[in-house]
Amino acid sequence: MERRSFFGSAFAGLSLAAGSAKASTLKAGDVPRRTFGKTGEKVSLVGQAGGRFPLCTFEQAKAITRRAYELGLNYFDNAHAYWDGRSEVVYGEALADVRKEVFLTTKSTQRTRKGAEEDLHKSLKALKTDYLDLWQVHSVKADEDLKAIFAPGGAIEAFEAAKKAGKCRFIGFTGHDDPDAHLEMLRLYKDFDTILMPLNPADPSYLSFEKKVLPEARKQNLGIQGMKSTANAKLLQSFGVGQCINYVLSLPIHCLAVGCTTLGQIEDDVRIAQQFSQYENKQMAEMREQAAKLAGPDLEDWKRDSRTAVGGRRRREYRGS
Repeated sequence: MERRSFFGSAFAGLSLAAGSAKASTLKAGDVPRRTFGKTGEKVSLVGQAGGRFPLCTFEQAKAITRRAYELGLNYFDNAHAYWDGRSEVVYGEALADVRKEVFLTTKSTQRTRKGAEEDLHKSLKALKTDYLDLWQVHSVKADEDLKAIFAPGGAIEAFEAAKKAGKCRFIGFTGHDDPDAHLEMLRLYKDFDTILMPLNPADPSYLSFEKKVLPEARKQNLGIQGMKSTANAKLLQSFGVGQCINYVLSLPIHCLAVGCTTLGQIEDDVRIAQQFSQYENKQMAEMREQAAKLAGPDLEDWKRDSRTAVGGRRRREYRGS
């Protein structure tokens, strides 16, 4: 827990100072890039995410974002819901002058066309841009989400309209609760450009996105983004940060979003990406086996709890409708 949570909040200022001292040891611009699925865009192996900015100050968040750009990251993940919109303001202030050089993403949790359009207007204003590179339907979880998104007047209409109007170049969706919800999204709608899902060594042992969703995403040639590579730091009791990141980058994905709250963290992650070497199948299997001892709803507490009857019953009801 120490690196991503404890140090990120309690010692953010000290870490920022330490990160500045060792900045000269990093050479900017050496982060490998991959073609982002059907979009054809080139994105850095790791990208800065804005979800953890509430663990540091506004000015520190700006410094981290700018440092990520200086080191060669071009993928920047965000959501209007993060920090009540302030995370988008961070990006707007830190990246406005280099807007054309970055791949800028954000998300909306709204399920109606009107709500999503209102989110988009606020996001563009906060980010100081007139278009997004990627806009995503955020945090798809349950059957109620899917029904609302694709209902008449549902959010998907806003996403389609925004892409047609040039307010976003690509559209996608995200979620971390249930791989079956991801599969249903992919079944219901064939025009998504991207997908964002949790991936880490423990995932294959419990409600696995790697096993169930990743193959279908590849089949549809989506731009594939990973998240939660350290299981919100819980896997760091058994693995190093580098091992977790390298595991995910060794999967057939294009970019891993990393939530950093200090300069030291983003610089560490950039070093890992710069030095990335594909893990062999044996090494991946060994990590999965080791992580299986920790796997389950207590580790990945963002996933639905399969021990409860509600989740299973809800899924069956939707399948039968």
